[in-house]
Amino acid sequence: MEDIVARKFTQVFTQQAPLPAESMQAAMSVLESGRLHRYNLLPGETGEVAALEAEYRDWQGSAYCLALTSGGQALQIAMRACGVTPGDVVLTNAFTLAPVPGAIAAAGGRAALVEITEDLRLDLGDLGEKIAATGARFLLLSHMRGHLCDMEALMRICDRAGVTVIEDCAHTMGARWNGRRSGNFGKAACFSTQTYKHMNSGEGGFLTTDDAGIAARATILSGSYMLYERHGAGPAPEAFAETRYQMPNCSARMDSLRAAILRPQLARLDGSISAWNALYAVTDRGLAASNRIRTITRPAAETPVGSSIQFRLPGFSAAQCEAVLAAADARGVELKWFGAAEPRGFTSNHQSWRYMDRHALPHTDRVLSALFDMRLPLPFSEQDCAFVAELICEAVDEVAS
Repeated sequence: MEDIVARKFTQVFTQQAPLPAESMQAAMSVLESGRLHRYNLLPGETGEVAALEAEYRDWQGSAYCLALTSGGQALQIAMRACGVTPGDVVLTNAFTLAPVPGAIAAAGGRAALVEITEDLRLDLGDLGEKIAATGARFLLLSHMRGHLCDMEALMRICDRAGVTVIEDCAHTMGARWNGRRSGNFGKAACFSTQTYKHMNSGEGGFLTTDDAGIAARATILSGSYMLYERHGAGPAPEAFAETRYQMPNCSARMDSLRAAILRPQLARLDGSISAWNALYAVTDRGLAASNRIRTITRPAAETPVGSSIQFRLPGFSAAQCEAVLAAADARGVELKWFGAAEPRGFTSNHQSWRYMDRHALPHTDRVLSALFDMRLPLPFSEQDCAFVAELICEAVDEVAS
């Protein structure tokens, strides 16, 4: 029998794809100029940030785009630009990451969490109940780990109730529902270019919208110093006539260096999405071979971006889930578990967000209690992913036996 210890994966799950040579060249050009601030331009010069905004607007298919320092800042600014004021209830997924409820708190809102389904999507039945119970006028919809709910059904519920939808697309840059890009359903959308997202500038983000008023308010909030006419994908000057006096400066502008790094990545993003989805398909097939592992069902209407993968181990206790983490780690496989009592690394759940009201979420808690998560870095090959899936199945069988 083959020695299990010898079957070990040796690659690193936090390794990112190298930046394109064009990113490095563009970065050097910006550094040599010394003009890193987005508004520090020569007469007649467009600048890297304005050029990126126009290119991302066109790629996303939105009317306006604003480049920002982070996806979290995009969330906060989007909420304020859409009208969230201190004390307002903002609905969001019970399954999300800490920056989402954190952004609600930073904007002065009160988070109200909505249950999720076993396939990690927002529970639309519970959404309707929470709208009625709270009177909420805002939904910050987190497409957590790249899983889109039925967007047409969700928009019907929210439109009927007068609820403004803001999409958190940190994990769905390029994903589609019935052919329509995520981010193009609600009033505004927020994207991240943090290192572990679909484009890598260390930190960074975008806000997109088709609403000129939202775009104008967000631009002033970002800290335009009244230089909004230098933006590459903003509304006409008349949209700022009153807004420029009403919105405070939050100093959340993207700088030229990050924009220069991102533009060549955007030109290659569709190819990266195809590569991620190929890795996801191989891993998903390998995990589905186990009768103990429950993979996540993808609706036919969804075109995802498979940069990470999730699976559940129904019936496993907390002790068994901890043992699976250890058994996978012994094989060189880095898994995350959302059922832990304490937050670990980038993983936490609603019970750790103690700056907000406590919630009773029995269905979500049951789902998260046996939910595992794993990155699929682009440097991995399909053969790597098939091997990783085998090792996870071995680890699960070892604990279960």
